[in-house]
Amino acid sequence: MSATTESATPVVVPPRLGDPYQPRPVRFIRLDRSGDWRLKVYGIATPGRTPRPELVAAAMELAPAVLPDPAIDDERYGVGIVLVHDSATFSLAIYYWWQSANELHQRMYFAPRNDPRALAKMADPGAGCVWELSVVDFERRAWLEDVLANPRGPDIDRYLTRRFSAEV
Repeated sequence: MSATTESATPVVVPPRLGDPYQPRPVRFIRLDRSGDWRLKVYGIATPGRTPRPELVAAAMELAPAVLPDPAIDDERYGVGIVLVHDSATFSLAIYYWWQSANELHQRMYFAPRNDPRALAKMADPGAGCVWELSVVDFERRAWLEDVLANPRGPDIDRYLTRRFSAEV
């Protein structure tokens, strides 16, 4: 993998099949609110980097327009995840929310690397990359343990205290 320069920010070229695998930092950033939504905010970046603050800010500013309204009703619990991925090729903001007890809904937005505030909805976002799916896997397990299969009953507050950070 080689590094290039874009606006004085080092960028790693995306991996290709057969390239040596390089783990990326996947980090819990904070628990945040957007209206009645309680959101776990995560960041992913290329090796040796963290998501740029302007991308995290842009993702959170967009959240009220992306997440369903109302946040809380018979099918929604006002609980979700914002995953900011400062990738080698794009700026990504992925919004997830729990609905209908066991469903994790998703909307994905992307922008050019050099303009993270230009986030636009992806028409066909797919399922995600291996780094994004590490967060989804952790959150699925936490939701199952703390909310769906908790012998003491659903504990959304406990779920919100569970955080994932790793080199993936």
